[in-house]
Amino acid sequence: MSKQVDIRTIGFIGAGNMPRSIIGGMVRGGYPANKIWASNRSRPKLDQLAQDFSVQVTQNNHELVAACDVIVMSVKPQLMKEVCADLKQHTSTISSKLVTTIAAGVPIANYHQYLGEQTRVIRIMPNTPSLVGEGVSGLCADSSVTEADRNYITQVFNYVGLTIWLEEESSIDVLGAVAGSGPAYFFEFMNGLQQAAEALGFDAKTARAMVQQTALGAAKMASESELSLVDLRKQVTSKGGSTAKGIEVYQERDLDGISDQVVRAAVARNQEMAKLF
Repeated sequence: MSKQVDIRTIGFIGAGNMPRSIIGGMVRGGYPANKIWASNRSRPKLDQLAQDFSVQVTQNNHELVAACDVIVMSVKPQLMKEVCADLKQHTSTISSKLVTTIAAGVPIANYHQYLGEQTRVIRIMPNTPSLVGEGVSGLCADSSVTEADRNYITQVFNYVGLTIWLEEESSIDVLGAVAGSGPAYFFEFMNGLQQAAEALGFDAKTARAMVQQTALGAAKMASESELSLVDLRKQVTSKGGSTAKGIEVYQERDLDGISDQVVRAAVARNQEMAKLF
């Protein structure tokens, strides 16, 4: 097991795909399974978590809060106010816990309103590649969160990828538009390349394999190189060659400008959704 800042008892309220991926990453990384709890209204997901990872499970949120030092709120955003109100009413210790949330769109101020102003809150936005241990998680904390709290949560989310601490909570909207929505952008681009290959004679299976391996290889090259992305692109682009011709088309269509518009549109929508809670 990698060096731990500390081992705390951590509980996930909600047992969907993202909590499952984080729990799986923690256990595979050597975190003690008996220090991990999960709660959920229905039993099947809990039974699967217990079977797969030997963690503690319960259908009672109050039991989980009593047992844990750190609470990860992972229910749907539209249910968050109701769940928090129930916790505040029935668990007198909730305000003394470190409360983290992976629910999209709900600002830190709301949790102070729901659970008490003194509650230490960290807001986290992980993206879907966390499901395969290659995620990006943006994190933002209120002023009462300690350095030890930050170190601990960094360690937890490092099990499923890269962690990025943000100074301003508003930056989560931008991170969400790039890292949160980004996988969909890449899938859309990859699908376009696959369709082009199919139109020129490749079968679907071969076209997809070719595209996804190329994407994986390009990402690995980028992660292992100190060169800028522009310089990496130039390395693959021989003057007057076929790649240069393809890049010319992208530049004529202003791919950079399109990407800027895409991200700004997603940021604006993130800001709109935050007003719903």
